[in-house]
Amino acid sequence: MSVRVAVRPALLEWARSRSGIDETVWHKRFPLFDAWVAGDAQPTLRQLQDYAAKTYTPVGFLLLDEPPVETLPVADFRTPAGQGGTMPATGNLLDTLRACQARQEWYRDNQLLHNEPHVDFVGSVTVSTPPTVAATSMRDALGWTGEVREELGSWQEALAQLRERAEDVGVLVTISGIVGSNTHRRLDPNEFRGFALVDDYAPLVFVNGADAKSAQVFTLAHELAHLWLGATGLSDAEAESGREFAEERWCNAVAAELLVPMSDFEQAFDPAGALRPQLEPLARRYRVSTEVILARVREAGAIGWDEFMLERDIERTRIESLDSGRSASGGNYYATKPVQVGKRFTRDLIASTLEGRTTYTEAFRLLGVKKVSTLEGLGRSLGVL
Repeated sequence: MSVRVAVRPALLEWARSRSGIDETVWHKRFPLFDAWVAGDAQPTLRQLQDYAAKTYTPVGFLLLDEPPVETLPVADFRTPAGQGGTMPATGNLLDTLRACQARQEWYRDNQLLHNEPHVDFVGSVTVSTPPTVAATSMRDALGWTGEVREELGSWQEALAQLRERAEDVGVLVTISGIVGSNTHRRLDPNEFRGFALVDDYAPLVFVNGADAKSAQVFTLAHELAHLWLGATGLSDAEAESGREFAEERWCNAVAAELLVPMSDFEQAFDPAGALRPQLEPLARRYRVSTEVILARVREAGAIGWDEFMLERDIERTRIESLDSGRSASGGNYYATKPVQVGKRFTRDLIASTLEGRTTYTEAFRLLGVKKVSTLEGLGRSLGVL
């Protein structure tokens, strides 16, 4: 006879909320959920274990009297639907944050072990620093000039180039659209677009790779601005957040100035011309999204806030319709995995493992791999072997 488990409905609902599973597939995966919540039936132990696994919830949590309070380990600069308040965090976001914190901790210890110098630009400016001044500091450190941008043929190239340049100056850059190696746990750009974890020896930024490539370029610049500011935090990189939080407003301004310098933009944009025909050509010129261009148009005084919000919503609808017809590709594992974990981090971790300073068990955990052959393959792809 199967053992039935009495689970409080609030725990089942809490696990559902934190799972991030889309409403359209929920009842297909859990056809007995409504009956459990209503008290008309109780799950067997095996069913409860399956429910916990599929909602990415520790099974012990489901046996508590009330849902545990899970707090974000970083400042939350997101604004839900353009309003004030606090957004909930799914297990996908929490697990991603914890994985990045573990990698950062390892990398910091590794840097100190080798007597590496601290990264001097971390916390080098304040919100009182003019965005143009901070953007110039970033541009000089990253070598992100107009000449470099003009040589880039696509948003993908712009993202890759900015990522490489950030890693060259000591930043751990992680770009991933999934949790760890689990392709079934897709990160939702509507929940967050990125975060920055400040540290003098191991500064880290994460960019949600499930977002559009053109949007990822701005998110990366925004999170790098967080490092220059010395402000750890979780971002949605939204204009509304800029109204709510001084740090986000400042980081948005710095990122925009880095990617689309106003002095150059005022020469490229025709305020007397029609707006819409100019959006895509300008987005291609600066290798950013049309949303960023719209923001610069507003900052140049050509449109007001209400018109900006209206045009932004039109652009989002247009982009979503384009994205819906595109099929995702897994790509080359040995090319994508280091980007998902961070090339700089992966390279140093594998070298440490091969030298015997880090155990294979620890390396597997931090990289999210299971085989020595996979680790060695990553090493070869990065020139460590």
